Amino acid sequence: MLPIERQQQIRSLIQEKKTLKISDLSEQFQVSEMTIYRDIKPLVEEGFITKTFGGITLVEKSNPSISTQNQCAYCHKPTKSKMNYQLILANDKIETACCAHCGLLRHRQLREEVSHALCHDFLLHTTISAPTTWYVMDTSLPLSCCQPQILTFERRDHAEKFVLGFGGKVHPFEEAMDIVYDKMQGHATDCGKHR
Repeated sequence: MLPIERQQQIRSLIQEKKTLKISDLSEQFQVSEMTIYRDIKPLVEEGFITKTFGGITLVEKSNPSISTQNQCAYCHKPTKSKMNYQLILANDKIETACCAHCGLLRHRQLREEVSHALCHDFLLHTTISAPTTWYVMDTSLPLSCCQPQILTFERRDHAEKFVLGFGGKVHPFEEAMDIVYDKMQGHATDCGKHR
């Protein structure tokens, strides 16, 4: 089966069921989960579906519980899927930040309302749980997003090896959240918006 055929079938299935697991799609089409992720990428980019933890959800224009905007919930810049930080709130609303910088700031604002948060491993390009992530700050690698720039890694050893080559410091979740907040107190315009 061609990728375009799988995409069309996924489109039909998600319209019918509203949410699907990547593992179920992989089994149904007898392809790897990586293949399914490649298949759904255009559907995510067009805003038809949104990725959730281990699955996908239909974006319904009339459903206020799912963010349909392609802009950061914190600084309102356009979001880039490779840098996104997603907040899943207790009311099932999903907010997307353009990067870990804005994600951590928004997470701090909504701390009690956040049921889960996801970001992307900078090195492996996989989705990871934000609270167990290692955050690299003050690196010399420019990524043209919000400042101070923050990169995310699932494994501490990967973050430490990255720092050896590009500089910076490695921080766990809570510490990173406090540091970026403290830095922004004196540099609110670096993110493009006063908060």
